[in-house]
Amino acid sequence: MSFIFNEDPDHVMMSLTCYTCMFPAISPLDCLKFPQECPVGQRCLASTAVGVKGSVSIVLYERSCALPSQCDQHGEKHAAGIKFNYTNECCDTDLCNTAAPISSPRWTGAVLSLCSLVLLLQLG
Repeated sequence: MSFIFNEDPDHVMMSLTCYTCMFPAISPLDCLKFPQECPVGQRCLASTAVGVKGSVSIVLYERSCALPSQCDQHGEKHAAGIKFNYTNECCDTDLCNTAAPISSPRWTGAVLSLCSLVLLLQLG
């Protein structure tokens, strides 16, 4: 955690350090290698999306910094013909987003990863 002092000496703004993933991962442990300092005002996000294609269940995990508006969200997203149920959970201490909760506010990366995975499943 780092401190940023602004013009008001009584007002200290803090930035968190959170774990991040380069891309959504199929294991929550893949995300723990990339700590990143977040912009002031952001929180640590732990996000999981679960989708089913036929008899195959696909789970994607993401860790990142997030705006407060992205936190404590859940719902459905559709990508590549698959319905994903996602949950975004946030926390407010350094490196607190280690546990596997529940998808992704960054759906572009998730969709690209998912499309690749679906293609591999269809070819295999």
